[in-house]
Amino acid sequence: MSRILIAEDEDRIASFVEKGLVAAGFATVVVGTGADALDYAITGGFDLLILNIGLPGIDGYEVLRQLRADGSELPVIVLTARDSADDTLASLEGGANDYMSKPFRFDELLARVRLRMVEAPRATNTVLSVDGLQLDLRTRRATVGSRQVDLSAREFALAEEFLRHPDQVLSREQLLSRVWGYDFDPGSNVVDVYVGYLRAKFGADRIETVRGMGYRLS
Repeated sequence: MSRILIAEDEDRIASFVEKGLVAAGFATVVVGTGADALDYAITGGFDLLILNIGLPGIDGYEVLRQLRADGSELPVIVLTARDSADDTLASLEGGANDYMSKPFRFDELLARVRLRMVEAPRATNTVLSVDGLQLDLRTRRATVGSRQVDLSAREFALAEEFLRHPDQVLSREQLLSRVWGYDFDPGSNVVDVYVGYLRAKFGADRIETVRGMGYRLS
């Protein structure tokens, strides 16, 4: 049975989420502080973390930062009352896999939980390599030839998609869904911006634009 850690300090919301997940067949543990969330998450005994940003003590941003710094790839869905664009981007850049604002519908949360649980096994191959470009999924390090390059969490996730599908054209819509993992404005140019970041770090000829279709790692 899959185990989900719920880090939420509002008892009513924690109980609501826990009851729904248990009814859906998941095992759950609820904690109410950032320190407890981090202690439980790093044990490796959970398949997903639902994380409130506004936790007492260590807030959710710091929990997320420490998890990713330790090399944890535990899927994280941020659940928070903070719904500004800056908060959304801060969570995703910090390594969250998905983001939901309060108030929320449980059926939507459940759908996102199931999506992340399906995607989680992709990380079993810990090193991806294509033509001198390498990503270590465990240490979160990227190298081009013998040169190590620094990537943000979102840049790394985008690079991972390209290395998992070399020579395959990936549309902007596919990349938005797989990398940003939530309902994003389809008119946004965020994919183009981040492809530009990767080209600057990997080499301009690494990622090809396929006009009218998307991008391809060639």
